[in-house]
Amino acid sequence: MQRQAYVPGLTALGMALALGLTGCSAGTGTDTAATDSKAGPAAPVAAPGRYRTLFEPCRSVPQPTLRDLLPGAAQLPDDERDRAYRGSAAVTYDTDRRVGCSWKADAPDASHRLLIDIERVVSFDGAVSDDDRAQEVFARKQVAADLPAPPRTTAPTNPAGTPATTPSTSGTPARPSGSATPSNPAGSTTSTGTGTAPTPQAAATGLEPRVLVGLGQVAFLDDVLASAGTSGRHRTVSVVFRTSNVIVTVEYGEQTSGSAEAPDSAELQEKALNLARLLAERLEE
Repeated sequence: MQRQAYVPGLTALGMALALGLTGCSAGTGTDTAATDSKAGPAAPVAAPGRYRTLFEPCRSVPQPTLRDLLPGAAQLPDDERDRAYRGSAAVTYDTDRRVGCSWKADAPDASHRLLIDIERVVSFDGAVSDDDRAQEVFARKQVAADLPAPPRTTAPTNPAGTPATTPSTSGTPARPSGSATPSNPAGSTTSTGTGTAPTPQAAATGLEPRVLVGLGQVAFLDDVLASAGTSGRHRTVSVVFRTSNVIVTVEYGEQTSGSAEAPDSAELQEKALNLARLLAERLEE
């Protein structure tokens, strides 16, 4: 009889404890739900860029292309010629963020220099995508070339393949003191409120610094002619384009000596553009 009286008492105590634990669990769930409802939705994170790594630029130019771009190298001894074609890698601290390579070959009448710079832009602002940050960097380069700043978004193209008209941003600042002014083989340029615009005579050549269509997502070309010391002339053609979060710069220059004519703009531009297109294809691999 005593054992029968003890068991129900213990059972009642167990039920009381169980009810107490259930009440605590229910209270905790209510508090958590209330906290979560006050937190609100998470802030959206901008999309990352397409590229995570970069290709090796010193091995990106085929040997036949280098022979065409560096004609003076053919006259060098074998070891010097091989060294000229290998190029010199740029010193960078993070080859996943920036790489570069340069080549140079001298000849009695002219010397040629080629430079490739490839930058992968990364945005450290969660609200700004890598592509948008890369476009900001590209826009600064275009303005520095005395070309009107590009619109914030890539301009659409019309059926003829030319850029659609879009309003530009503020006027283009002048080049830094001591730098050369873009040269147009067939005429000078006149200054406008949105940058440097070619005269009708220069525009007819099609060789003036300009925005390019059909290369990357956005691109431009700059052409600068300057004196080289007491004699000779130096011309540098730069082609810059952006694909997603990568910006590629190709600089191709020729320097003449003595009384030789100034380097031919059409030839340098064609070679620089062909190499830029090759690198753009490399990015698509």
